[in-house]
Amino acid sequence: MKRRIMDIVQEKPWLGWTLFLGTVVVVFLIGLLAASIVERRDEADLVVQVEPIDEWEPRNEVWGENYPREYETYAATADTGFTSRHGGNSVIDHLERYPNLVILWAGYSFSHDYNQGRGHYHAVEDIRKTLRTRVSQPATCWTCKSTDVPRVMEERGVGEFYKASWEELGPEIVNNIGCQDCHDPKTMNLRITRPALIEAFERQGKRIEEASHQEMRSLVCAQCHVEYYFKGKEEKYLTFPWDNGYSAENMETYYDEIEHVDFVHALSKTPIIKAQHPDYEIYMTGVHASRGVSCADCHMPYRSEGGVKFTNHQIMSPLATISTSCQVCHRESEEQLRKDVYQRQDNIEELRERAEDALAKAHIEAKFAWDKGATGQEMEPVLTLIRHAQWRWDYVSASNAMGFHSPVEAARTLGASIEKAERARTKIVRVLARHGYTDEIPLPDISTKAKAQEYLGLDMEKFRAEKKEFMETVVPKWDKQAEVRQAKY
Repeated sequence: MKRRIMDIVQEKPWLGWTLFLGTVVVVFLIGLLAASIVERRDEADLVVQVEPIDEWEPRNEVWGENYPREYETYAATADTGFTSRHGGNSVIDHLERYPNLVILWAGYSFSHDYNQGRGHYHAVEDIRKTLRTRVSQPATCWTCKSTDVPRVMEERGVGEFYKASWEELGPEIVNNIGCQDCHDPKTMNLRITRPALIEAFERQGKRIEEASHQEMRSLVCAQCHVEYYFKGKEEKYLTFPWDNGYSAENMETYYDEIEHVDFVHALSKTPIIKAQHPDYEIYMTGVHASRGVSCADCHMPYRSEGGVKFTNHQIMSPLATISTSCQVCHRESEEQLRKDVYQRQDNIEELRERAEDALAKAHIEAKFAWDKGATGQEMEPVLTLIRHAQWRWDYVSASNAMGFHSPVEAARTLGASIEKAERARTKIVRVLARHGYTDEIPLPDISTKAKAQEYLGLDMEKFRAEKKEFMETVVPKWDKQAEVRQAKY
């Protein structure tokens, strides 16, 4: 065979040159490929170590000097221009969109102001500006708003941090949610910096240290995107009610056993449980959790730049990044995937609004019954039904994504809320009948935020003036003190 090839080459010398040149090209291309692989590997391993990062370094820009790609995407979170049908990161006045909320939170500061959060980059500014902090709050309210929190907890002690007032720690809490909340500065490994999550795990007989890396990609989010309450009148100790499990019923049982009350409703006198934002709990009941998909997989999808693969830290709705968030697993078109999400969210919104309508009427009708002479004994079963109905509604409503993290569980929970609210209304009619009232119960016009607030007698102009004065006089002093402290770093 070798001699035959040589004979052919001698007969056709141009063929030899062709083979030779072809071999040279192939070798050259293989060399380029090898060089590219080595270069990309080196680039992927490259971290610009400008200087070591301190254990509790709160300034995100300092971390950004070492990790510019991650910081650049994090800084993009400042953009609040994305809006989906049921969310996004733009400003949405929930009380304006859903006026019944004003009635559901009568007697609580949420009836004054409740806007959609604009994202991690704006956390400190948003909590300063909200009318809800016009009323004195515990320092516990700062826990999930800033990278300064772990530093202050380390300096003061966790318990002392919680006991302080919100105003007292105002000058200390100035850096927005960011790098240090989730990462170890020496290894960049994910870590938990908020003790409430660790403590909740321990009460369940579990250890955070045993969590896998994939689990940690959700648990760092679960430090804050959860239901919680402030335990103790003086301690205000941040606690997750997970001892019985994650469902609305599990946590309701926990709260009922300790007789926890966030506020007493101004109209119905119902002892209300106010849900915070149980995103992790609802996620844990859904199909993504059961398939091992983490929060970061969808909300912080991987990106590639050159040969570098890194996590996109512009944390936002996956609907803004369908190609990298959803289509990694799902093969449908972006249009179809968006349609599927909206269909599920639309169904949840319909149930949610029915629950809100029934609850708002139940509160107003309960007040009417009290005014007509209803007794505490008569109203006790009514208030229990309203308490449990509103908790179930809030479990879904207060979480992000309009139920999409677990549509089946969200629908089931809202269905139970509607059923309990309507049962409460039926019992109110019976109570009124015992007191000789059988006519239709009159209902006020609460079709807008302004009308609902007026019905409750809220002096919104006064509240806004007080907050304006606070922002113009107190906040600048906080920022000045923070500048002096950070200049010493």
